[in-house]
Amino acid sequence: MKKTTLLAALLMLLAAFGTFSCQKDSSTEQPTPDSSPDRKALLTQWADSLVKPGYQRFNGKLATLKAKSAAFTAAPAPATLLEARQAWQAAYVEWQKVELYEFGPAEEVSLRNHFNIYPADVAGINRNITTGSYNFDLATAIPQQGFPTLDYLLNGVAADDAAIVQQYAASANHRRYLTDVVAKMDQTFATVYGQWTGSYRDTFINNAGTDASSSLSRVINAYSLYFERFLRAGKVGIPAGTMSGTPRPDKIEAFYQKGALPLQLATTAHATVQQFFNGRTGRPSLKSYLDALDAKDSRTGQRLTSIINTQLDASYQQLSSLGPDLHTTITARNADAVASYNEMQKAVRLVKVDMTSALSVTVTYVDNDGD
Repeated sequence: MKKTTLLAALLMLLAAFGTFSCQKDSSTEQPTPDSSPDRKALLTQWADSLVKPGYQRFNGKLATLKAKSAAFTAAPAPATLLEARQAWQAAYVEWQKVELYEFGPAEEVSLRNHFNIYPADVAGINRNITTGSYNFDLATAIPQQGFPTLDYLLNGVAADDAAIVQQYAASANHRRYLTDVVAKMDQTFATVYGQWTGSYRDTFINNAGTDASSSLSRVINAYSLYFERFLRAGKVGIPAGTMSGTPRPDKIEAFYQKGALPLQLATTAHATVQQFFNGRTGRPSLKSYLDALDAKDSRTGQRLTSIINTQLDASYQQLSSLGPDLHTTITARNADAVASYNEMQKAVRLVKVDMTSALSVTVTYVDNDGD
């Protein structure tokens, strides 16, 4: 009996010691730090250092375009035409640096549809000018406005500069249409810019989740869509005939201006895509976010950001080789344009599949260009 009592007491003592030891170990454990990247910091960087300053710069170029086009319609002459054309070109290049921001207010008003859907519907534009009746908010009017329409109005409405000036001097309807196209651009962009300088900035950075309606998801989807559909396909693939099998140089951006501008627009857009990805050293960016997630290629173990940048570099170099005149290149050596499309397609796979997977972002758009 005594042995049994002693054994029971010993077991109770050991149990108590074990409980005490566990409690002591638990109390001395250090909490695991949250190593996930700061999404709100990333959104703040995008809003304050990219979107708002980019829109501010573009707003200045658009204001100059409005003033110079007004001066031309008030007094059509070779000098005022040249100034309006230069302002259009400068604004068009600047547009390439903000077009990918088709989320939030820009998405709500379909900013890209009002600014840069090409080729321009020349038959529709001429009909609008003749009748004097048009509504830029209709879906059918999308290719009858924006930068591509200004390309036609300032560069292609007649055979040469003297004839263009004479056309505007003789036709009040031409002067009115040019004025109305620029006014619609100014009005639509003012809505977007006003929201970003107002309350939307805070709405954007505070929507810091990862679901489909979050700011991160909307930005990543807009970014991927822009690179895939509007840069890869729109600026190179469709004109090169990669979808149709037949080169269509008439479908390039800035078709009526031609020369160096179409390729400048494309390379500016491509550089903007890569700059958005990398951001500024020491500041939050897509690259730093992915690196913080330790995103790697499953086959090679390399950092995903390194692989993406390597491919974007190769893609940019191939695109740059299509100069100096993109229209001539597609006509005379279209294989080079197809090669440029193919290099961009390699980057599309990295961005649309590997990057979105690493970010746990669902691709919510469908690209149906047939590739």
